[in-house]
Amino acid sequence: MTAHPAAARNPAESALAEQFSAGQGALPFPDREAAFRAFAAKGLPSRRDEAWHYTDLRQRLTKIAPLAAAPGAAAIEAARTRLPAPPPGVARLVLLDGRFVAALSSAPPDGVSVASLGDDARASRAAAPDLGPNVDAMLALNGALAQGGAVIKIAPQTQLAAPIEIRHLTSGGAAKSMASRVAIEIAAGARLAVAEYFESADARDQRNAATILEIGAGAVVDHTAIVEGECALHLESLVARLGAGAELVSFGFVAGGDLARRQIFASLVGENAKIALCGLSLIGGKRHADTTLIVDHIAPYGESREFFKHIVADEATGVYQGKVIVEPGAQKTDGGMKSQAILLSPAAVMNNKPELEIFADDVICGHGATVGALDQEQLFYLRARGLPKAEAEAMLLEAFGFEAIERVRDEALRDVLRAKAQNWLAGRAKG
Repeated sequence: MTAHPAAARNPAESALAEQFSAGQGALPFPDREAAFRAFAAKGLPSRRDEAWHYTDLRQRLTKIAPLAAAPGAAAIEAARTRLPAPPPGVARLVLLDGRFVAALSSAPPDGVSVASLGDDARASRAAAPDLGPNVDAMLALNGALAQGGAVIKIAPQTQLAAPIEIRHLTSGGAAKSMASRVAIEIAAGARLAVAEYFESADARDQRNAATILEIGAGAVVDHTAIVEGECALHLESLVARLGAGAELVSFGFVAGGDLARRQIFASLVGENAKIALCGLSLIGGKRHADTTLIVDHIAPYGESREFFKHIVADEATGVYQGKVIVEPGAQKTDGGMKSQAILLSPAAVMNNKPELEIFADDVICGHGATVGALDQEQLFYLRARGLPKAEAEAMLLEAFGFEAIERVRDEALRDVLRAKAQNWLAGRAKG
């Protein structure tokens, strides 16, 4: 990692230091100062930072919007009018401008407790930032500036029939930045699904959000993140730690944000842990969408699968970086990674970088990446049967994208994702 000393701070880094010093929205967060020191030692990531090589944030992030103030009664009521009714049985949590709002949220189901981040030191400790020597600079910054969020605790053996829905909303008005953190502690043997919606941000807003999953032995978790809206910067970090026999299936749907980056840090610390990371990114205009992940196999008999698809149109840029690490003690690891992209324009760009770092000798691991255009023979076949070009392309792209969506295990959520993908494709066809 590259350090940028204080003397070399750019205006954005200086503004972030001022925000931290002002302590706006400060919570009793353990190690908050240490988190900012970790960020300041590295500065905004640039091309010189390997994990950020294709997303030079130090160059692109030239201005920092003021931290959002706590939402008032009028903003809360305005947000209420925008919220759709939750599906039957679904428990909803709402974060407005980065802060948990109980008035917009539903009561948690049996076996689930919810606390606002910062309500007490114990709740805050559950979401403490990871300050290891290789901590990501923007994850450290999230820990330093987090204005709010929630801590969710799932009791042992709890089996939730319906998902927990987390809505990340922003109020209107002037440009604002938000830093929030959601920590979910899943006790042994529990099973649940979590769907996070990042929406309603406008083109001047900046978001730095983190979700921390601590998954106990034998617990099963499905996690889905849906990124939409016009946010100038959407930075989302998912940190997952899996115990023995734990299972995580996480899906990311990206169809918004001028610059969107989803970064995933997963550690399989218990034997027989399983993780599946999947996603679909739909990128048009001049948008930039980056998915970067690190899966660290620490214990033996672990299994990991990564399967991501990108559809890149116009002058947009897609990035996929996936690294699987197999530590010396993680024998019998089974890993497989695949990234596929379709470019719809000569000006569209896709950067693929799959990596394996294997330090054990009894493993099965592989990776693959493809980038190409639509199959012209398939397109000709459909057009020969009377379909206009735009509809024929949309049909082929739908089949390509839906293969990723099928990895989502909740049927109702699959239907939601299919509809959103179809809407994006339909809008492109009209354009």
